[in-house]
Amino acid sequence: MNALGRALAARIRATGPLSLADYMAEALTHSTLGYYRRGDPLGAAGDFITAPEISQMFGELIGLWLVDAWERLRRPDPVLMVELGPGRGTLMADALRAARVRPEFGSAVRLHLVESSPGLRARQAAALAEERPRWHDGFETVPEGPLLLVANEFFDALPIRQFQRTQAGWCERMVGFEEAGERFGWVLAPASAAAETLLAPEQLGAPIGAIVEVSPAAQGLAAAIGARLAAAPGAALIIDYGHDRSGPGDTLQAVRRHASAEPLDDLGEVDLTAHVDFAAIVRAARDAGAEAHGPVAQGAFLSRLGIHARAARLLAHATPDQATQLRSGLHRLIDDAEMGRLFRVMGLTSPGFGPLAGFDQ
Repeated sequence: MNALGRALAARIRATGPLSLADYMAEALTHSTLGYYRRGDPLGAAGDFITAPEISQMFGELIGLWLVDAWERLRRPDPVLMVELGPGRGTLMADALRAARVRPEFGSAVRLHLVESSPGLRARQAAALAEERPRWHDGFETVPEGPLLLVANEFFDALPIRQFQRTQAGWCERMVGFEEAGERFGWVLAPASAAAETLLAPEQLGAPIGAIVEVSPAAQGLAAAIGARLAAAPGAALIIDYGHDRSGPGDTLQAVRRHASAEPLDDLGEVDLTAHVDFAAIVRAARDAGAEAHGPVAQGAFLSRLGIHARAARLLAHATPDQATQLRSGLHRLIDDAEMGRLFRVMGLTSPGFGPLAGFDQ
């Protein structure tokens, strides 16, 4: 075991097995040894690549979407531009460059970035220096006011809890030790009726042996965003891989150097994520007073925003190598076999906002 693994093992020996949510929180955000404290996980030399790194078209279209939303909100000035988990700052840099078609939008924007990684904050500062961003460890410290928010591949990294249906009832899946006591392994807590209060109705009917997932962190964040939108004009865009309906399924996964890894090994050295339950996010945001749009497939969303026209314009002036990269990026972003179907896009707005670009059939 590495240093973080040994520390967590000592905690388990002292207090008993941990919920998966606690395990993920330690693995990803431990103050000194967590995954997001290690530096920059993005790119070919890292563990994964996100849509903004695949093609500039992704961020550019998000930028135009933000301008359109701002205009539908009657151009509030100032307006808080918030990105959750901005990575290297690539998406926001591309978005604000495209948004220059409305100079007054750029003048109104006050950029706020929710980021816990010191290494990524440094990359964001370099990419967005002209925008004078302010950083936050969490959304709760973002000031109040008119809001435009983007969260691309952020919700998938929020901790989840897992429950398994047994003959005795619903039991929480916990992280303990395998029989030899040298590696982390799965153990089941005793059945509890309280577990059922956390599950959606669609999950309660799962068969014996089924595993279901719940993310109190994701639902809490969605509720917080929804409450902000209910209190002040605004719109939010959430893009991630996941499913439209709550149901059974074990989607926990680990990635290291662009390959699958074992979630309970190499604590803090692998990326841990789970598919986003968009239905749960919709419920939480609506209960807090916001309106929800979608989710829709990322391919359909980008197509409605004009990605094919943007690609054609870029290809008209591209070198052969650039053209190859543009076509490859377009394919990865919108094809059903790539990111086009698995990745979903959901909009949240303040009440009475009306139609939202990209979500019309």
